[in-house]
Amino acid sequence: MTTLNLSATSAARDITYRKIAWRLMPWLMLCYLCAYLDRVNVGFAKLQMMDDLSLSETVYGLGAGIFFIGYFFFEVPSNLILHRVGARRWIARIMITWGVISALFAFVETAWQFYLLRFLLGVAEAGLAPGLLLYLTYWFPSHRRARMTVLWFVAIPLSGMIGGPLSGWIMATFAGFHGWAGWQWMFVLEAIPTLVMGFVVLLVLKDRVEQAEWLDDDEKRQVRADLDEDNQQKACHGTVKAFVADRRLWLLALIYFCVVMGQYALTFWLPTLVRNSGVSEPLHIGLLTSLPYLCAIIFMLLAGRSGDRHRERRWHLIVPMLIGLSGLTLATLLSHNVSLSLLSLCIAAAGILSASSLFWMLPTNLLGGVSAAAGIAAVNCIANLAGFFSPWLIGSITTATGSPASGMYFIAAVLLGGALCVLRIRAADVNR
Repeated sequence: MTTLNLSATSAARDITYRKIAWRLMPWLMLCYLCAYLDRVNVGFAKLQMMDDLSLSETVYGLGAGIFFIGYFFFEVPSNLILHRVGARRWIARIMITWGVISALFAFVETAWQFYLLRFLLGVAEAGLAPGLLLYLTYWFPSHRRARMTVLWFVAIPLSGMIGGPLSGWIMATFAGFHGWAGWQWMFVLEAIPTLVMGFVVLLVLKDRVEQAEWLDDDEKRQVRADLDEDNQQKACHGTVKAFVADRRLWLLALIYFCVVMGQYALTFWLPTLVRNSGVSEPLHIGLLTSLPYLCAIIFMLLAGRSGDRHRERRWHLIVPMLIGLSGLTLATLLSHNVSLSLLSLCIAAAGILSASSLFWMLPTNLLGGVSAAAGIAAVNCIANLAGFFSPWLIGSITTATGSPASGMYFIAAVLLGGALCVLRIRAADVNR
């Protein structure tokens, strides 16, 4: 084939995948934005809810983390069901269920009610993140997927940018309206977009390339051929025993566990860290917490593009983890200076959230077929136990010492350990 023909074919491929990205990625981003909006808001509710209900930091930390216990037990079954029945119906089910449960937080009065709803929220949402990751493997081959994964993960900092100011504004504006506290209105109003998106998903998503009426037959064949070629290089476990015995899965889970420890330290404690630097008004806290997320978006997009261009995956994960732990450490050391603390939190968010998205190029480049469905979910659910341990440990350490500094130093050490573990992954296995 001539160079001209190769260039034409490459250009046609680019147009096809750009078309797929424009049709799918905005909706996938909105789904995940809703998910993280419901995670960010509990950090803001803490600013008022704990005092109103006379709950301690330890209760908040345990309640924030118990979400991931329900998440843990239902993650793998949820992803296997999605692989069987299709993403469209199952993602819609997830979103509608968790939207209803999220709104019910407005009626919490006791610690046990808080624990129960957090657990049920985890059960309802289980499978969304790995389901969407698996869904990307149905449409994009490995060498095009880092940018799409990062673009999708941009919903996390975007939810922080939107959710912070929005939560602060709702809590300040609606406080006392019809006898409800601001945090109660926040839970109800912020659940509405999730419910709406659940029904939208039923209308707009397609389960497979072959169902996409917006692709012509040649485009469908090209994408199918690219995906089939990509999947030939991935592992498919023949038995459950072989799946469980694959040490790489456990190493991946350990690495992501470390990343998630840092991610949820930011998610659940960023408003508190900003308040500890000397800012008191909820709206001002919300506005300031949007800045680290803005920095994270820029860094994530650049890192994702670099990873695909160089087809290198390990150091594109290690470096952001090191940046993230440096930012957390500096934010703790400079906690009494608003400007320097905020700058440090920007560095921390850029590194940690980039690592959270770029990590997924490792398992999705290693696994294919049903092994991908189970493996992505297994790695995610085991690692997301960090979502339980991170707020619980930080809350317990804060209660015991009276300062969040020790907890943040612990999270920084965990990120360092995770970065070292990445070096145990063979470059040849993931650099595609």
